[in-house]
Formats: sequence, structure tokens, C-alpha cells
Amino acid sequence: MADLFDVLFEEEPEPEPDPAPAAPVAPARANPVAARRVLSVTDLTIQIRDQLEERFYEIWVEGELSNCRVWNATGHLYFTLKDSTSQIRGFMFRSAVRNLKFKPVDGVKVVARGKISVYEPKGEYQLVSEHLEPQGLGALQLAFDQLKQQLQAEGLFAKERKRPLPALPRAIGIVTSLEGAAIRDMINVLGRRHHNTRLVIAPSRVQGEGAAAEVANALRRVACVPGVDVVIVGRGGGSIEDLWAFNEAIVARAIADCPVPVISAVGHESDVTIADFVADVRAPTPSAAAELVIAAHDEFRARIDRLEGRLRSAVRSRIQTLSRRTHLATSRPAFAAFPARLAMRGRRAAELSFTLTHLLRQHLATRERHVGALRRQLETFDIGRRLAGIRTRLVAADGQLRAASRRHTDRTAYRLVQLAGQLESLSPLAVLGRGYAVAWDKSRQHVLRHASTVRIGDDVRITLARGELTCRVTDRTERLDNEEDE
Repeated sequence: MADLFDVLFEEEPEPEPDPAPAAPVAPARANPVAARRVLSVTDLTIQIRDQLEERFYEIWVEGELSNCRVWNATGHLYFTLKDSTSQIRGFMFRSAVRNLKFKPVDGVKVVARGKISVYEPKGEYQLVSEHLEPQGLGALQLAFDQLKQQLQAEGLFAKERKRPLPALPRAIGIVTSLEGAAIRDMINVLGRRHHNTRLVIAPSRVQGEGAAAEVANALRRVACVPGVDVVIVGRGGGSIEDLWAFNEAIVARAIADCPVPVISAVGHESDVTIADFVADVRAPTPSAAAELVIAAHDEFRARIDRLEGRLRSAVRSRIQTLSRRTHLATSRPAFAAFPARLAMRGRRAAELSFTLTHLLRQHLATRERHVGALRRQLETFDIGRRLAGIRTRLVAADGQLRAASRRHTDRTAYRLVQLAGQLESLSPLAVLGRGYAVAWDKSRQHVLRHASTVRIGDDVRITLARGELTCRVTDRTERLDNEEDE
């Protein structure tokens, strides 16, 4: 049959308020007929729990962890603490588990601080632990070793993934605190050794709770800045607690995921952190990290200086060799008259050059004169001038046309006035004005000249000089033709 301490709790124990102390059990009386007191299982368990918690309120127990497991649903830790002959169930709340600096695993010898209590549903006593620390090894050191083994198994420390530093970085990213001495040391070194370097600083807290997350975020931000070729992450020296932010997994993975090379410069030369193993290059101090960044630049410049010196030496040596060969060649008898012949050739070349220059100047002068003549001929056919002449003639013609139009208009107006006067003198209206009238038929379409054209009772219309009358014929008198002739 399996031992009960070899399996996990089926249910997680919940803390319960201490019940009121039960009444003490009276000692048995000698009288056998006295009434006996019967306790329920729950009452008995509560009394046992109270006695244990009162007696073993805060104790330290050492032993080896076994059956260690964190319950996923609640985050509570369940474990068994045992030695060579005995074991006890253990329990730790989630709030206490979060404060542990290491990961509890089976086989680790620890010292647990807590109290003894009873798990009432099963009537089992257990150790409710509030704190765990490794026996003989600090919790921080154990957490360091555990994370180091995990990341090494994932290949984050492999040399194959280490990247070389750029020879000529365009910009250098720095992740550190603005309040520490590390940032001042790096700026001083970079300004003194390479003053035209562009720095991109991502400030972050480097110690305390939440510092690891800030360092990781700062690494991601500065790596996204265009032009940044290398990043320095670090801080000054301190205790292992002060440097612990650089021993967190989130910082290690941020360094591994950084797209550019990362230099770890944490603490002093003797301080070693997880960030040093993951980074591409480890610097003993922040100042040394700044020197490492520009060391390649200095080596590059020194190599250029060396190559320049070698090139100058090679050129001087070549010139000296050629000079010696020329001196030896000119000292031979065959070349005795060579300088004179060379001088004659130079003189002949100078004369030819002068003649050629003179001919070229004459030819250019002739061409310039010809071009001038062509330009003057072209100016006579200049469309602008021709348009100006045409515009002048158009203006003159327009003036003449306007004057002739005015004269014709005046003559026509004068003639019209004369004709209007003549027409006025012949107008029937003028006759009407002297007392005459015009008789019309009823439709006013025909002028009445004979009385025979109307009958008695017809309506006629009489036009006067001013106005018109409608009359009815009541009588008419016709005049004979002979009377008309007379």
C-alpha cells in the first residue's frame, strides 16, 4: 500500500480563522457513574489544530524536498519535506511562492520557516511554510545556477551565436540608469576617444523590483532606432541583490533577441551575471565597454595609417629606383647629345604650338566676323521687328478708318436731318395741324375720298391733329363730276 505522503493533496487547504478555544476537557473522575463527554471528529480535529498551531507557531525545519509541485489553478506550492527516517507534508501560499528567489525542485535540501497546522478534511497535519531557503547555499545563488543551466540548455550561451562588434558604428545604444556613475564614465570615454559618435540612450532602472522588465523594454526600444549598430547594457558595481536584475530570464532573452550586437557591462570585473553569458561581448566595467566599442575603430584607423606609411615608402623607393636608372642612362655616351636634341625638339614644339595658336586665333576671328554678319542679316528678318512694323501700320490704318467712319456718320446724319425736314413739310400731320382732318372707313384701312363710298348709318373715323373721332353718317351730299371739275 502506498504511503499517503508519496502523493499530492487532492484538495488545496484553505486557511481558516482560529475558532474559539474549546472548553478544556475535565479530568476523569473517580466516580464511574459520572457523565462522559463525546467529541465529534471535527471538534477533535479543531482542538488538535489549535494545540499544534499554538505550540508550533513559528518553527524552522530542514529537510529534502520531494513531490514538489505548483498547482496551476491556484499557484500554491505543495511539497513533502523528508529526512532519512521521516517526512511531513508541506504547503505554501501563492503570495509566498512569488517571493522565492529560486525554483523549488525535488532533491534540494532546504530550511523551511512556518507553522504546524491540520488539514481538516483528511485529519493530516502539515507544515504551512512562509519562507524557504536552500540549505548551505543562498537562494540567489541557487536561482542563478538554475537559470544558467536552463539557458545553457537552450543554446543561448553558444559561441556560434556570438556576433562581432562593428568596426565603424554609426550610433551606439546605451541601456542604463541616468543617475549612476556608469553613464557618465561611458560618455566621458566615448567623448574623449571618439567625439563624433552618436549616442542613443534608453534610460532604465537597474535595481529593485520591476527593474528587469524595464531593462528588457529599454533594450527592445533602443534596438529599433535606425542606425544603432551596437548596444551597451550595464551598470556600476554592487551586491548580488543590486545586480540581480541582470540575472533575470527576461533580460537574458531580450539580449538574445536583440538584432544588433550587445555588450554586457555589469558591475566590476569580479561580478558575473547571466547577462554576461548571453551577451555577444562581456566588458569588465562600463568604461571598458565604451573602449571596446571604439577599439575596432581605433584599430581600423591605425591600419589605415600603417597602410599609408607603407604606400608612401613604396612610392619613395620606386621614385629613387627610377631616378638612379635615369641617371645611369643619361651618363652613357650614346645619350651624350640627347639633352641638346631634346632641347631642339622642345623649341620646335614651342614654335609649332605658337603657329597653331596664331592660326586658330585667326580662324576664330574670321568665324566671329562671319557669325556677326549672319546675326545682322538675321536681325533684318527678325519676326519681332516685322510684327512691330505691322502693328504700327495697323494702328495708323485703324486711326484712318475711325476718322473716315466718323466723317461718313456725320454726313449721313446731316443728310438724314435734311430729309426729315422735307418729310415733315410733306407729312399729312402738318396739314392736319392747320385744321384739316382725314376720314377713314370703320376698319381704318381706306381713306374716304368720295361721299358715295359710304352709306347713311355707317360709322366713320375722323383723324384730327390731336386725337381721333368715331362718327355715324346721318346724311351725305354727293358732288357731281362737272362740279368737281369746275
